[in-house]
Amino acid sequence: MYTNFSLSELDVRIIESIAAGERTIHIAAKLYLSRQGVEYHVSKMLQNLRVPNRPALVAKAYSMGILAAGTWPPEVRKENVN
Repeated sequence: MYTNFSLSELDVRIIESIAAGERTIHIAAKLYLSRQGVEYHVSKMLQNLRVPNRPALVAKAYSMGILAAGTWPPEVRKENVN
């Protein structure tokens, strides 16, 4: 588990929404962002975690301990929020 990886509050809400299966347009509306704004944050997280797509992003977040296992809806562990 990587404990030195931290996310902004906005990144937390986006990754939790992706892990819950929400579509980009719904995430954007919920967070008062444009679709492109959500895509920007997703692409930055993909780069930071060195993964090619959203399913891999969620899988890596679980494997790194960023997302807490056994919770629904998915939750980012508090120690990973800056």
